[in-house]
Amino acid sequence: MRLRPEVVDQLAADATILIISTVSPWEIAIKWRTGRLPLPEHPRPWFARLVREFGAQILPITQEHVVHVADLPDHHDDPFDRLLIAQAQVERMPIVTADRSFAKYDVEVIAAR
Repeated sequence: MRLRPEVVDQLAADATILIISTVSPWEIAIKWRTGRLPLPEHPRPWFARLVREFGAQILPITQEHVVHVADLPDHHDDPFDRLLIAQAQVERMPIVTADRSFAKYDVEVIAAR
């Protein structure tokens, strides 16, 4: 996915702490395995390099995140996205996405495109 230049600048800023949810590599691995996401290599080294290059922190999935999904309205039916939204709400952090349906939730959205 291509990001708007101002989003790239915001993510690259020294004051920004880039956090990637464990949900993301999980979804990447499933899509890669089913052939829906071509990558130049296996997801394990690809994702590890991404985290290293961007200096990102990994946000694990907790019981609180999982249970919080039950409180979300039914604006969206993708289980990965619903868990990302729950994490953003519980952790009180913004989420970068190109998915316009995220804006229907009580979460700060940074539009990727």
